[in-house]
Amino acid sequence: MTVNKDQVKGALKDIAGKIQEEAGKLVGSTKQQVKGLKKQAKGKVQKGVGDLKEAVSDVKAAAKK
Repeated sequence: MTVNKDQVKGALKDIAGKIQEEAGKLVGSTKQQVKGLKKQAKGKVQKGVGDLKEAVSDVKAAAKK
């Protein structure tokens, strides 16, 4: 089990989105909150793609054994 770059980038986008959303709440900016939520969604999707790639890789490795 290895971590690939899609998993890392996705997790970082999710975290950045959470920070942006909270910053938007603090300053009362709905626009920033929405941008943060979008970034979180993109991050979750990218991490999911990375998880899928890892699962496929694991299955291929198991099949070779």
